Amino acid sequence: MNKKHKNVRETALELLESVEKNQSYSNLLLNAAIKKNQFNSRDAALLTEITYGTLQRRMTLDFFLKPFLKREKINNWVLHLLRITLYQMIYLNKIPERAAIYEAVEIAKKRGHKGIASFVNGVLRSIQREGVPTLKSIEDPIERLSIETSHPRWIVERWVEQYGFLKTKEMCEINLTAPLQTARVNITKVSRQKCIQLLEEEGYQIEKSPIIPEAIKCLKGNLAHSEVFYKGLITIQDESSMLVSYALNIEQDEMILDACAAPGGKSTHIAEKLNATGMVISLDLHEHKVKLISDNAKRLGLTNIETKVLDSRKAADYFPKESFDRILLDAPCSGLGVLRRKPDIKYTKKEQDLTRLQKVQLELMDALAPLLKPGGLFVYSTCTVAKEENDQVVDIFLKGHSHFEFDPQFKMRMPSAVRPFIHGGKLQVFPQDFGSDGFFIACIKKRVS
Repeated sequence: MNKKHKNVRETALELLESVEKNQSYSNLLLNAAIKKNQFNSRDAALLTEITYGTLQRRMTLDFFLKPFLKREKINNWVLHLLRITLYQMIYLNKIPERAAIYEAVEIAKKRGHKGIASFVNGVLRSIQREGVPTLKSIEDPIERLSIETSHPRWIVERWVEQYGFLKTKEMCEINLTAPLQTARVNITKVSRQKCIQLLEEEGYQIEKSPIIPEAIKCLKGNLAHSEVFYKGLITIQDESSMLVSYALNIEQDEMILDACAAPGGKSTHIAEKLNATGMVISLDLHEHKVKLISDNAKRLGLTNIETKVLDSRKAADYFPKESFDRILLDAPCSGLGVLRRKPDIKYTKKEQDLTRLQKVQLELMDALAPLLKPGGLFVYSTCTVAKEENDQVVDIFLKGHSHFEFDPQFKMRMPSAVRPFIHGGKLQVFPQDFGSDGFFIACIKKRVS
């Protein structure tokens, strides 16, 4: 038996247990596990595929498993083990079924006892013999889409109601695919062309982003391990998230507030666009997260970022009224636009979270509004596609603040690829539009009089 590959599967099992038990983010756990076990690139890729794939398709796998599970009570780890193995049997062509089953039985022996190993073997052999049930047997189209793309029914229902069945289906399907890694070139230090050349010399496969002039896409390799990254020439960031700095219409020497700034991707982008002038004040609630912003700024060689641990709802206690030219509120949200990166969010979020989050989002907007200078811009963004947290929040805010209005120039300064998606002062990007994160941006202007 390949000891290393057994280790990969055991690690995947531990990761899935930890995600479920501690509500931990899979992406953070995965990176830590790869480092700790010193997996080579092949094993790291297999671990990533099995962990993410099983998480992404959990509801589908459970539908397939259900007819074969006769026991009333199954230990959680055993269920995770069956899911991992079934995922390999159905979705990974390069792994022979017999090898996947053999390794599952070995893990069951090691973790449990002979009876559990025999149960695992029996279930998997039955599936191998009989095949899994067909999804076509689910008659209700919403239920079928929910099960075949592993999105809880409440999410599918909500999206269908807000965006229609076809758009929802496209979104659910792309959420099952792995996103490409994208990065922003630090143009204060290097041109995009030169940066691509340096990365290619290191063995990376890179192409230019068709959306953002300073962005690149990585087709092969992890940019976080590159020399170019260590030297502060790039920041790993999604293309959708880079649009925020364009929305802000940054000019030299401005004072800009980034209200919920960690880990600092948008703060550093703003600082780069200020080109060593002005100042970005970056706030976040938690000290360890604020440290991430400082670390990022230091790596990139940016000296025009100041960080502060602060609840932005109390920002008016620390900063004078009308002291900022621009304010960015990248608000805490449900994260339903980033399910490709964080599939676990699908299963932990509840419908009532959207109402609770809307309340926090509005509190933040209300608290920050007095800090903006007349004629200044207030950009509100989220990485979700829920109208409750996006359109509704901005509309409620504008109703209660008559001295604010949508910025009529917003559309014209955005990269041309996204302009067709801007309506009024709002931009909603879906994951299927460019293969980037689902993201919302609204640009509001404070009237001069």
